[in-house]
Amino acid sequence: MRMLSLFLLLPVFCLMSSRPVANEKYVIDKESIVQWKCLMVLPGKGGHTGFISISKGDLKLEKGQLVGGAAEIDMNTIADESHGRENNLVDHLKSPDFFDVEKFPNATFAITRVSSAKDGNINVTGNLTIKGITHEVTFPVKMEVKSGIVNAIGKMTIDRTLWDIRYGSGKFFDNLADRAISDSIEFEMKIVAKK
Repeated sequence: MRMLSLFLLLPVFCLMSSRPVANEKYVIDKESIVQWKCLMVLPGKGGHTGFISISKGDLKLEKGQLVGGAAEIDMNTIADESHGRENNLVDHLKSPDFFDVEKFPNATFAITRVSSAKDGNINVTGNLTIKGITHEVTFPVKMEVKSGIVNAIGKMTIDRTLWDIRYGSGKFFDNLADRAISDSIEFEMKIVAKK
């Protein structure tokens, strides 16, 4: 009888042991910073750098490893490093020439997969949506988890024209000369997330 009871309970134990480990959720903190950088095409003509804020987001970890997550970026917070949020450049960046912030107030990023990379780093792949247009991007991230806090640093470069940001692009406009703006925008993300 005892052997029969154990035999009947065996499938239950198997089901319990095969359950997936629950993801741990870490909420992205306001300490997080996203810096952007865009240069003029001709060397020596300069460019601009600035910051933009993450309005909300989270990272999902399993056994200390990143497995998912998403973030929403508030496009109204875009700032020029030299002049803050109140200047002609920022107004222009918010206009339909660039990010059309009135129509598209948020950009989003959602992680779709994570893989190992060199030097103990990871490659994060996800869907980046700007101006309602979504493209997949992959970039390297260095991440540390300690005392319930995730610190992650990532850097990616995108071709802005894929998201219909064409102003000053040599792909679409002729005779720009020294007014041509690089199609590449660099983003450096310093993310802090807490349980």
